Amino acid sequence: MNANLGWGQHHIWLRYHELPPDARHNTHIILNLEIPPGLTVQNCRAILNQTVRRHETLRTTYHFDHDGDPYRVVRPPGPCPLVVLSAEDDGTAMPAEVVERLGAAEFDIASEWPIRVVVITTEGVPRQAVVVLNHLAVDMWTVTELKREMWAGCAGVVARRPTAIEPVRHRPSDLVRHEASLDPAPALAYWEKEIEAMPADGFGDRRRPGPPVETLRASLISPALLGAAQRIAARHRVWPSQVHLAAYTALMAAYTGGPSFDHLTFTGNRESGPYSQVLTCLFSPMLMRVDVRDDPPFAELLARVADRFEQAREHAYVPYDAVVELLARKGTRLASEFNFIKQPTLESRARRSRVTWHPAADAYGTDTYVRVDQWRDSVVVALHAASSVMDGDAVERFLRALETTILTYDATPGDLRTSDIAALAGFAPAPPPGRPHDVPTIPEQGAVEALAAAVSQANGLAGVDPARNYADAGGRVLRIPRVLALLRDLGWAGVTLHQLTGVTPLSTLAGQLLQPGVRS
Repeated sequence: MNANLGWGQHHIWLRYHELPPDARHNTHIILNLEIPPGLTVQNCRAILNQTVRRHETLRTTYHFDHDGDPYRVVRPPGPCPLVVLSAEDDGTAMPAEVVERLGAAEFDIASEWPIRVVVITTEGVPRQAVVVLNHLAVDMWTVTELKREMWAGCAGVVARRPTAIEPVRHRPSDLVRHEASLDPAPALAYWEKEIEAMPADGFGDRRRPGPPVETLRASLISPALLGAAQRIAARHRVWPSQVHLAAYTALMAAYTGGPSFDHLTFTGNRESGPYSQVLTCLFSPMLMRVDVRDDPPFAELLARVADRFEQAREHAYVPYDAVVELLARKGTRLASEFNFIKQPTLESRARRSRVTWHPAADAYGTDTYVRVDQWRDSVVVALHAASSVMDGDAVERFLRALETTILTYDATPGDLRTSDIAALAGFAPAPPPGRPHDVPTIPEQGAVEALAAAVSQANGLAGVDPARNYADAGGRVLRIPRVLALLRDLGWAGVTLHQLTGVTPLSTLAGQLLQPGVRS
């Protein structure tokens, strides 16, 4: 069965294709689950097979091999992808190595089901399961439901009684049909008004000339942040995620020098429509704009963040690609994201906070990405930043200042203002404006024609004006992976998904297209 993607899958679809292959593990959700006593490996296999049989999202592949929109294919039921490993030193691969490999390897979304499971045994008895899920298929609500259902199956086997599981009433394909009947125009009008108030580039004063060389990556593990954020949230009757979001907003506004820091954050859409119980990926990015120009106290900033979050959430149920196209048509760059994920099955066992640096990755277009993971015993804050907007010193100062801000406000809930938070960070001042040294590259012979032809074919357009950007020329953002595939078929490479979602004219982007072996 073939169907279009659901609206809640649009962002992850684009994120997956934007990331380089060695970074696509950032679209994974990993669960560490204790297996209750009394189960055999065969029991575990049967429960997993029943779960993928019931839920088509776990046996769905994703494709863009035809012109037009990407689509999903629901595969027939079959055995769940499962690896069984022994924790004992018996000459076989150690579980940690295999789990690391399966967790880091990208999913081949066109052929591979979006689930991998490792069952770890001791003396033949299953003790632990590690489940790797592709975010394109599930959100955190779906993960919670899958865990509840599998746990019920385990309890039934142990008690030697049938498991009562509610029937699946609606499937992702039902949701897609429902979304096809909706009119997103009223909600998009809200986003269009928000976009009109945004600066063209939030990192304008910090952006170094030239393309970013790499993406810097670091993370902070903090046991103390877990309780501090929860206490502040309880005191102010907000979510812990909004405590972190307020600190993030103050720090990024301090770093960029703007009256606000415009970025994307995320919300579920489980309250919208009659298909809220469908197991799939059903969340939306939201544009967040919080004014801090009057140097508000942290309590006031937190109230503004919570209020703006609710305003944005009311208009969040839209196809994300339409928002990206609005940004391109308005000439606005928005390439920063904040994400908060609760993962109570994971723990760090850390006793004190520490910053860990990870190998830099290839630059892929995003300016900054902050992910806050709330684990069982700590909070993990990861920051990925393009080297064109933040250096290593700024990255580390941001991570440490976010922790210090929340811990300080928890201990002394006084008038901690945005200016005080900026002082805690101690960011170096923005450098004086540099002279742009991006010299437009003269396109290779045939490059403009090849790019226009690929855009035209993928989008079913009679003609394409290369003087316009991709969206202005009539291109649909969801179809960019198809455009890039068509270019590869024609022997061209060098343009990225992120560049095509932006404001640069196609004729300029064509200057980056190369034919391998012709010019390096």
